[in-house]
Amino acid sequence: CRRMEALLDQWLWRHEYWLPPGITWRDMEMSEGVRYPLPLDLLLSLPLALGFIGLRVVFERLVAFPLSRALGVKDKIRVPVSPIPGLEGFYKQQKRQPSQSDLTSLAKQCDLPQRHIEAWFRRRRNQDRPSNTKKFCEACWRFTFYLLAFGAGLAVLIDKPWFWDQTHCWIGYPQQPLLNCHYWYYMIELGFYWSLLLCISVDVKRKDFKEQVIHHIATIFLISFSYCANYIRVGALVMLVHDSSDFLLESAKMFNYANWKKTCDTLFVIFAVVFLVSRLVVFPCKVIHTTLFLSMEVFQPFFGYYFFNFLLLVLQALHVFWAWLILRMVYKFVFLGKVERDERSDEEEESGDDGREEGGAREGDERWWEERRGALDSKLTALADSCVLNNLTNQRSSPASRMPKAR
Repeated sequence: CRRMEALLDQWLWRHEYWLPPGITWRDMEMSEGVRYPLPLDLLLSLPLALGFIGLRVVFERLVAFPLSRALGVKDKIRVPVSPIPGLEGFYKQQKRQPSQSDLTSLAKQCDLPQRHIEAWFRRRRNQDRPSNTKKFCEACWRFTFYLLAFGAGLAVLIDKPWFWDQTHCWIGYPQQPLLNCHYWYYMIELGFYWSLLLCISVDVKRKDFKEQVIHHIATIFLISFSYCANYIRVGALVMLVHDSSDFLLESAKMFNYANWKKTCDTLFVIFAVVFLVSRLVVFPCKVIHTTLFLSMEVFQPFFGYYFFNFLLLVLQALHVFWAWLILRMVYKFVFLGKVERDERSDEEEESGDDGREEGGAREGDERWWEERRGALDSKLTALADSCVLNNLTNQRSSPASRMPKAR
């Protein structure tokens, strides 16, 4: 254990990585009446993450699900596909969306028409898509957390001088005392993002799934590193900027799943304005500007300076990507008159939405069964004729055999 601790101190917790030149971990030790952030404090975020997961399960069952029914959330009725072992094995083990050559090969293997194979895969993919109730419960949970986190962050930061003037973020850095309210603000945010990362495999998967994973990992690294390097003041501003628009997006999703179109459109317009202002104006012009340039007036660049700003720039790149999706939706809202759907959503395929696919699949099934029934009848007829001919031949060739039958 001591050897492992020595290796960590030598390779990971070297003060040259985390603190400006001339500052060591001894300078950051807790003194009388003054508390500084320590890396071991981050361990509290792990049990908090598990607590968030358990709280989410209870919240979705007792609060989100009844609320979805009260708001009129309805799930589409999907007829389960008929089990075909060959197709099911291909779907689970290889591809959910086979290519043209795969369809041809599967049609030969299963002795089914290719159109029937295509319809089966469409209905099977739709069967695995999450229901509106599941999407609503997930959005409701995130809305509740982001709203409470934004309110709490605003309460603990609005009376601080660095909230209004970012030059105060670097006065006395890095030996800036850690307040209890900032400590718990950090731990709760970090625990929540850990819970999102742990649950991402069971949550609703969208088109920007990879970007979401990158976002969660970058956020966890950003919060953890900023805490260890005592970037508390800047880090708290970063979290507040993000929470300011997230709860608006989740509320718009909730009303979209409930089919409250006007309310959804209004909330989305408000969200778009807040997002574009906070992520494309406030974040780069206030936060990134102070970390890149104003901080250089207090200390010389070190590893933590480059790493912290790299993570901030990664987040900004994601902001630009999502802003492009949002602007596409705003374009649809302005010229089409409504927000049709979330650009990030993996929507149910059209052929399975309006019932035409199911009707087409049934017609295809009926035609297929008619063909199979016709082929089977012809084979049975041929077999019966063959049996009659054999009996007649046997009767002619064996006079003795006709005697018992005559009797």
